[in-house]
This record gives sequence, structure tokens and C-alpha cells, in this order.
Amino acid sequence: MSYSRILFVDLDRTLLCDDKSVSHKNREAIKRALDSGNYVVAATGRSVESGRLVVKDLGLTIPGCYMIAFNGAVLYDCSADRVLYAKTIPVQYVYQLFDKAHRAGIYIQTYNQTDILTEKHTKELDFYTKNNKMTYKLQPDVAMALDAEPHKVLLISLTGRKVLEDFQAVNLGWTEGKMSTFFSCDQYLEYCPLGVSKGATIEYLCRFLNIPMEHTIAVGDEENDVAMIETANIGIAVKNAVQEAKDVADYITINDNNHDAIAEVISKFIFNED
Repeated sequence: MSYSRILFVDLDRTLLCDDKSVSHKNREAIKRALDSGNYVVAATGRSVESGRLVVKDLGLTIPGCYMIAFNGAVLYDCSADRVLYAKTIPVQYVYQLFDKAHRAGIYIQTYNQTDILTEKHTKELDFYTKNNKMTYKLQPDVAMALDAEPHKVLLISLTGRKVLEDFQAVNLGWTEGKMSTFFSCDQYLEYCPLGVSKGATIEYLCRFLNIPMEHTIAVGDEENDVAMIETANIGIAVKNAVQEAKDVADYITINDNNHDAIAEVISKFIFNED
């Protein structure tokens, strides 16, 4: 039996240019991969709503297109417009994270099905929505406003990574064994359901589609992509990736995210072109 390749590609600073656009070469390469019977999966820390904007713009709404959202907490079938898999964070842990963030003076937000939920309009919220184009709701008590357990909690610091690293370290005693935590960029500290990662969701989707892991390719740039890069048969870091991603990659692209890195990957590893 012959199998198609399945390409898992991170969005921000991997497929997307720094200005959040997608290059013509990357668009054409993705279309070529799909037209040849391969699968393409957007793998992002973004919410389903935010990821949908990119997916629709790229035309990834046909059979063979999926999205890993919230760093693996949600697996979404783009053509059927339905969630195949989802994990959530217990509300009591959300309460604790908000309380600890307040005490540390760090901005924090979570999500419902369509919106960001946060308590105040801040420069951190403006920074996030500028990049992710999501709507938001201001709630005096976010945890009380949740109508269901969320898929992710996000802390944002615009003054440097150290304040978030300190928060992560100080709270490791009670979060360990309850949630997964990692950085998706220097400004974003993520808390997700325990055991969630882009890598774990790759394995789930391949079992669901009956595609051997030997046919998986994954491309990313950040700490939250490390599990995905390690899990895939061919794990790739883009030229502009952080060192942690490069250290576990089988291949580092010649081009960066602003210069058609994904077109390079598709040409080399799906079509075996030099």
C-alpha cells in the first residue's frame, strides 16, 4: 500500500512572514502538495478561531486539511468544520493561574470558543490582538465568566522573557503533573492541558488517518514546536528558529520564514527535488 505524505507546519514565524502574510511561493507549494494527494496540517498555538483565518486564506478547507490548535489541545478537521479531538484545563487550575499572575503583576488571558477572555484592556492585549486578529471580552472575573473549561491560558510580558521564566519556575511545584507549560515566543508563556503538545496530536491524527509515522514531516521555529519536530519522521527547523528547535531537527532550512522556507521543505521532502 502506498501512502501520502503528511506535512505539519507551524504558522507564526514558520509559514507566515513576519508581517503575517504568506508568500506566493509558499502558497503555490502548498497547493501543489495537496493537488498531489498529500495532507497539510496547520499546527499552531493559536485558537481555532484565529487559526481559521489563516486556513481559509490559504484555501486549506478541502479534504486532507487539518489544524492542530492551542498547541495540540484541539484537533480540527478543516474541510468538515468539526473538532475531532479536544482537551481542557480544569477551572480550579485556571483560578490559581489568574491569582498567581495577579500577585506577580503579569498580564494573563484565556479563551472561550470564539473570544479572548481577560480582565482589563492593556498594551499586552493590544499586542496579542494585533498579531492574532481575535475579538475579546473584558470580564471582571474571567474564571467565573467561563461557560466551559478552556483549552489554554496565556501569560504575556512585553518587558522580557525573564519575568515569565521566573513565574514558570516559582509555580512549577503546583503546576507540575497538572498542566503542560512552555514558551511559544519570548513574550508568551503557555499553560495547556496535561500531556498536550503538537507532537502528541501528530501521533493521534496519524492513527486516525491510518498514515504511518514514517510519512510525517513537521516544520517549526519555537520551543512549543520541539515535541512536533522530535515526533515527526522528518523534523525540520526553519533558519530563523530558536536553538532548542534546531538542536532536535533533522534538517534546518536554507531559507527563513520571510523567504519561502515552506516551499523549500515541500520541494525537498515531498517531491524529492534538490
